[in-house]
Order: sequence, then C-alpha cells, then structure tokens
Amino acid sequence: MKFGVIFPMTEYPVDPAAIKDFAQAAEDLGFNHLLTYDHVLGANPDRKGGWSGPYTYKDSFEEPLTLFSFLSGVTKTLAFVSGIIILPQRQTALFAKQAATLDVLSGGRLRLGVALGWNKVEYIGLNKNFHNRGERFEEQIQVLRELWTKELVTFQGKWHTILDAGLNPLPVQRPIPLWFGGHADPVLRRVAKMGDGWMPLYHTVADAKDALVKLESYLSKEGRRMDELGLEPWLRYGSGDPEEWRKVAHEWEDAGATHMTVNTMRQGFATAEEHISAIKKYAEALGVRPSQVRFAT
Repeated sequence: MKFGVIFPMTEYPVDPAAIKDFAQAAEDLGFNHLLTYDHVLGANPDRKGGWSGPYTYKDSFEEPLTLFSFLSGVTKTLAFVSGIIILPQRQTALFAKQAATLDVLSGGRLRLGVALGWNKVEYIGLNKNFHNRGERFEEQIQVLRELWTKELVTFQGKWHTILDAGLNPLPVQRPIPLWFGGHADPVLRRVAKMGDGWMPLYHTVADAKDALVKLESYLSKEGRRMDELGLEPWLRYGSGDPEEWRKVAHEWEDAGATHMTVNTMRQGFATAEEHISAIKKYAEALGVRPSQVRFAT
C-alpha cells in the first residue's frame, strides 16, 4: 500500500516557500503522493438565502493543477493527486489540455480524482448547470480518455462535439488515471463502470463494509474485479494515537486498499511546522521510508 499526504490548504500559510517546504518534507519522508482539494469559489455565509456548506470565502483553496505545476518543479518523485476535481464545472477539452501539459512537465506524476461536487453557488458562478452534472460527468470521462490517447478525435455526444482535432502534446500516461470520489450509490455504479479507482469517504473498513459489498457486485456486473481497481481511503489524525493509525491502515490493506492518504487537518494546527511535524509522526508510525517512493499511478 502506498502512503500519501493531504495538503492542508485551508489551514496552511498561503506562502510559496512554506508550500514548497511541505511538499519537499513529504517527499523526503518517503510519502508517495500529495493530495489536494478543489474549490474555485467560496460563498459568503451571510449571502441572501443563507449558506450551510463546510467552506466559505474565508477558506483558501489553491487551484490544484496550478499548485501541482509549481510543486512538480521543486520535487523529483512525489506524485500529485486531486481529491477531487469538480469535473462538471470545467470545460472538458480545456481541462484535458491543462492536465496533459502537467503530466508531461511532471514526468507522468499525475493522478486525477474527479467527482460532481456539491456547491451549487460555485456552479452558478462558473455558468454550469448543477442539475445535469451527473449525466455530463459520464460523457466527460469518455471525452478525456479519447483526447489523452489519440492524436485526432472525432466525438459527437450530447454535451461535446469535437471535429477531427486533438491535443499536442499528449500526456505521458495515456490515459491519465481517473479515480472517482464519493460514496452514494450512483458513484459506486460509475466507479464500477468506468473508474480506475475509488476514493471512499469512509474512515474505517467497518464503516465502508456495505459500500464495498455493493461495489464488488457492480464490478462483477461490468465484468471487472476488485483487485483491478485502485482503492484509496484517507486516514484521520484523530487522537494522534499511532497504534490506532496502524490498526486502521492494516484493516484497509487487508480489504484491498492500494493507497492511503493521511490527513492533518481539523486538529488545531496553526503553523506549517505543526503540519510537517504531524506528517513526520505519521511516517514513523506507518513505516513510511524514502525507498518506498513510487509514482502513484
């Protein structure tokens, strides 16, 4: 199982030097990848109609592909993972181009977690329809894989029209891996149908038991097996107990997890040094070593 770290962007200094320090510390410790969240717009909680989302305009979110472009230039082996890109908010061909360029410039160190998102305000601000995002998402996956694997693409769908055109340069990975986030039943069906991997929101295997059974059934109907699918849960810091971390990690590995990403957020850490100290503690507890570094894909 490959271990990564979540970049704690909403709690971390918006400072290039500090951001570089976090990524380089993760790489030096032997973590396989760095994962980051995605939000383009933050809502005002005092807006007309109110707001109940977990983030507001006061929470900082660096744009993932831009952040990864910066970090790929100051690291050598650390892979970069979006967890998740809100895909239906984006123009598909433009996103394909941006991701392909990043994959080339990073030497194939990109893995994309994608999903639908929940922030209606954000969709409105980006001039995208919140209500048909699931249907558009499935077609987007098809278009991305076509653009990442063929020099020329002709595609006529409900939402996309490409007339004998293509990307140049193509990515190193053809196609770039696409993992799906979320845990609702439609998500599990999409994972089984077209996902390279799944990023569950469950903290323990016990929590995820029913979803794992469903997913295995849906995979079987698609002619696929669980061992053909990547699986990446996230590990909570909790009380900071290394024994608990090891227990949860071993259970997930036994359940087929291929990756696990550790989280230092929501623990009251206020400085870059505290977050870096926390990932060092994770590395020691989980047996992460520099020799373990491999590309996440």
